[in-house]
Amino acid sequence: MNASPSYTDIEALLSAERPTDPVYCIYPEVYLDAARSFVAGFPGRVLYAVKANDQAEIIRLLHQGGISHFDCASLTEIALIRKVCPTAACYFMVPVRLRGAARQAFEQHGVRHFMVDHAEGIALLQQEIEFGDCVVFTRMAVHHAAALQDLSSKFGALPEQVPGLMQQVNELGAEAALAFNVGSSVTRTEAYTHSLSVATAVLDQLPFKVRLVDIGGGFPFPYPGFDVPGLADYFQAVRNAALALPLAEGGELMAEPGRSLAAPGLSALVEVLMRRDDRLYLNDGMYGIFWELRFREHDAFPIRVYREGKQHNGKTRDFRLYGPTCDASDVLPVPIPLPEDTRTGDYIEVGSLGAYSLSGRTRFNGYYSERIVSLTGGGATPPA
Repeated sequence: MNASPSYTDIEALLSAERPTDPVYCIYPEVYLDAARSFVAGFPGRVLYAVKANDQAEIIRLLHQGGISHFDCASLTEIALIRKVCPTAACYFMVPVRLRGAARQAFEQHGVRHFMVDHAEGIALLQQEIEFGDCVVFTRMAVHHAAALQDLSSKFGALPEQVPGLMQQVNELGAEAALAFNVGSSVTRTEAYTHSLSVATAVLDQLPFKVRLVDIGGGFPFPYPGFDVPGLADYFQAVRNAALALPLAEGGELMAEPGRSLAAPGLSALVEVLMRRDDRLYLNDGMYGIFWELRFREHDAFPIRVYREGKQHNGKTRDFRLYGPTCDASDVLPVPIPLPEDTRTGDYIEVGSLGAYSLSGRTRFNGYYSERIVSLTGGGATPPA
């Protein structure tokens, strides 16, 4: 695998070139710190949710920082992990898969952790893998108002259905385990307290004890204007609530963080193509690196402006930022404060863009950048 080209910082990049396409900038030390902090703080096994950012260099950095387990939702993601970090463990953590995918994951990639949420799903999975060699999670539907997206609206068995499904998995010879995901961008710690209390009530009904409970993701990132507790507060809430779980000896919690690991270490360097009063037209937009803003979990990212290769500051005003496509919806959802004299030819570095950006951008209207660089200077830090 080839590493991305590197510069010491944004100013070094801009002194070497005036890029026409957007440039996506990886800050390696930020990703290493994010991985190490999460692994050290979470009371259990940490699986990175590959869907949050599937860029190979970022996955390699997270692995180097201590992430050795990966939550995958497709054979493509599993193959990527096998290529980038062959010794890592892959978990096929989606209850509905393409026909034959579970068999291929089991036989060709050595995957031994799978997920179901319905009796038909159990039967389909049993046709493709050897249950006696695997851990099969039953996904439970659980939601809390503190989560900005309900991830149980698509997958998950009702809590009252879960004990029967887990007993069926157990009787078929697999190790039965429990999984849930309380939602995306959870804004209060009590969401995990609630979900773990539901999990405790479910596990109390089983005639056997389980070893693994996967609490999913949802750990938020503190974007500008999006105030949430620190990760340590979430970890403590999980630690306290998990004390009531009736786990088997050697039992272990698992989590699937995506955003909190992916977000901080990537920025986008975009060019102002034209200024029209309080409108700025950029070379990237809502069909590209900013596509996640359509979900309105948050509205903004930290920003720096560069002029003639140097950081540019000054009195600010609000601008509407438009992408390059012909579609009128290609506009960031809220006005963004920038120096009031921001003009055509300036560059804007948008930080904290790592989550659901590279993995979600489209080729709509022919706009798609593949420029990815690493910023390796010891003092290089993204906008904050």
